[in-house]
Amino acid sequence: MEQLIVETTDLTKQYNGFTAVNGLNLRIAEGEMFGFLGANGAGKTTTLLMLLGLTEPTSGTVRVCGKDPARDPLAVKSQVGYLPERVGFYEELTARENLRFTGNLNHMPRVELEDRIDSILGTVGLGRVKDHTVNTFSRGMKQRLGIADIWLKEPRLAFLDEPTTGIDPDGIDAILTLISDMGKRGITVIFCSHVLPQVQKLCSRVGIMSKGNLVADGPIERLGRDASSAGRYRIEAEVEGAGPAVIAALRKVKGVQEVDTVDSMLVVTAESDLRGQLSRTIVDSGAILLGMKIEEYDLEKIYKRFSKEA
Repeated sequence: MEQLIVETTDLTKQYNGFTAVNGLNLRIAEGEMFGFLGANGAGKTTTLLMLLGLTEPTSGTVRVCGKDPARDPLAVKSQVGYLPERVGFYEELTARENLRFTGNLNHMPRVELEDRIDSILGTVGLGRVKDHTVNTFSRGMKQRLGIADIWLKEPRLAFLDEPTTGIDPDGIDAILTLISDMGKRGITVIFCSHVLPQVQKLCSRVGIMSKGNLVADGPIERLGRDASSAGRYRIEAEVEGAGPAVIAALRKVKGVQEVDTVDSMLVVTAESDLRGQLSRTIVDSGAILLGMKIEEYDLEKIYKRFSKEA
């Protein structure tokens, strides 16, 4: 049975009569890489604040690592890491000194702490500048230090809010690799970003907020089918000798809805993934199958579709 690390039930937050989050029911299992999406004002940030125990819900319940963040904030914070959009450190201290402060705050054994700090700074690519003050760091270097700060705590859960904003392309690739490594270490990641291709690269499941409501929640592939025409699959086949007999045979396959010719491709619309049946039918019809692929769902299209409907 999967263990939930985040669980909310009818979670609601109102400000002076305005509902920022409306009856949110969210379940995130331990070990997931979860993409949390929403435009400014959608309720995403307010949700994060409630999960972090930084604001109390108006109604409903929330559990993070099995605890109520508003009632037991220290217990939650000891198991949670947070990388805000603009990470804050003591600028006049070195990278090593900042991490030492975090270690002391979390009562880490001094004997192990220094070795762990050096190891982690090396892992995130800051080994050579570990004794430089943070005010000399670029934004990308500060983000790396933020990830090092999370790793030092060894949390069960990490919230990452727009972690690649303002970073050059090479730096972005490095940050995404480090975030992926978090998942490999068993840390549950809630990844918030407006850069949807990054979310799709890292996360298998997403939740989409709009006007305070969770309008979509699930694996990207399933949401893609839901966002397409009646949840249909689009399969493209490159076929040599695709004459009328081949097309007629494909149309008889159970679950096939349409067969069209687009340039040199056969495009099959189906109720499910029928690539195996379609391949056999093409070969049995005497044609040569050169290649076949199923439509990959674009998270940007999914996001626009669900946000527009909301």
